[in-house]
Amino acid sequence: MIQVVVVDDHPVVRDGVVATISAAPDLEVIGQAASGPDAVRVVASSDPDVVVMDLRMPAGGGVEAVREMKSRGLRASVLVLTTYDTDSETVAAIEAGATGYLLKDSSASTLIEAIRSTAAGETVLSPAIATRLASHVHSPSRRATLSAREREVLLLVARGTPNRLIAKELFVSEATVKTHLTHIFDKLGVSDRAAAVATAYELGILG
Repeated sequence: MIQVVVVDDHPVVRDGVVATISAAPDLEVIGQAASGPDAVRVVASSDPDVVVMDLRMPAGGGVEAVREMKSRGLRASVLVLTTYDTDSETVAAIEAGATGYLLKDSSASTLIEAIRSTAAGETVLSPAIATRLASHVHSPSRRATLSAREREVLLLVARGTPNRLIAKELFVSEATVKTHLTHIFDKLGVSDRAAAVATAYELGILG
């Protein structure tokens, strides 16, 4: 079971997210919080796999909570669930160490798959947030274009698809997927999946 803590200051929203997560057979909500400080305490005591985190909370925001969790060495991956694709705190959360970013208008199935991907160490970015991130990554190298297969791999990465499912979808081995990703990173001048997706949107490779 993937264990999840849900953090949102709005009880109705939080209850809806909890209900959505609880409906998945492999996900379990083991804690809830209504502020950043509460989130840190709950995560420290319960040790979940994933934290689904709102950013704007009056009693203490998500960005500070992400920073604090990372500084304490807590292992949970953080999936930010935000209302605004232009929220400057989204970039701050990325820099603080959050690994997944979805808008609150995402479908229930998208949220569930995003949690699974985040738990597996994959980066999940909604297109709007990827575009926002793109302006904060280093200028990409344009020395090469992506092959058709590399674009297929990157599109699946942008959808939050884990390597094992990318391999299944494209009828190749996981090792081949990793090789494609290495080539993609090199061509785009980036070092991780989030930056690759963001840069690809910036260059119009994905869109």
